[in-house]
Amino acid sequence: MSEPMVEFFYDLSSPYAYLAHEEIGRVAAVGGAGVVWRPLLLGGLFKNFGIDKAPILGSSPNKQRILLDDMYRWAALRDLPFAWPAQFPLNAVRPLRVLCQLQGAQHVAVASDLFRRYWGAGEAIAEPTVLGEVLSAHGLDAAALLAGTDNPAVKQKLIDNTAEAFARGACGAPTFFVRGHLVWGNDRLDVVARLLDGWEPPRSP
Repeated sequence: MSEPMVEFFYDLSSPYAYLAHEEIGRVAAVGGAGVVWRPLLLGGLFKNFGIDKAPILGSSPNKQRILLDDMYRWAALRDLPFAWPAQFPLNAVRPLRVLCQLQGAQHVAVASDLFRRYWGAGEAIAEPTVLGEVLSAHGLDAAALLAGTDNPAVKQKLIDNTAEAFARGACGAPTFFVRGHLVWGNDRLDVVARLLDGWEPPRSP
């Protein structure tokens, strides 16, 4: 019998994807499942709904404060460094295209590092010099991977991931697919755990 899988659709620019990125691995491991990391472009996804900016930027000041406090609380609960970055929103196209060229543990290691550098330390991870340093630190050919971000096939992979997520019902990140169910949000990992345990939840009409 093949190992059950959790698909994890994420964008490095999403704070809630960052808050979920380590915990989803732990939840999946307890449930005897693997995780497939699938980068997407939130900006591209949002265009399907007529949204042209990060939702938090269109929220009222009160809601922005509530959301920010929520993020800091979740980071503390997950023992993750967190500081709202000066450079927000982040144009993550370049690092996401790099990640489209990586597989398995290599992908997870680099994506996790980029997540922490941006959301934990405010580094400009989309800049070629910073991105190149990260890739080199992981023993990768930074020049080749950065050059690959201009490859039409790599560009198309990111576009296709985004289009697929939308077609399957996604509206944001993180989005998880487990046993045919879509689960959205950092705060819904308990649902992922239940699904991996065999739970069959009700569905809306």
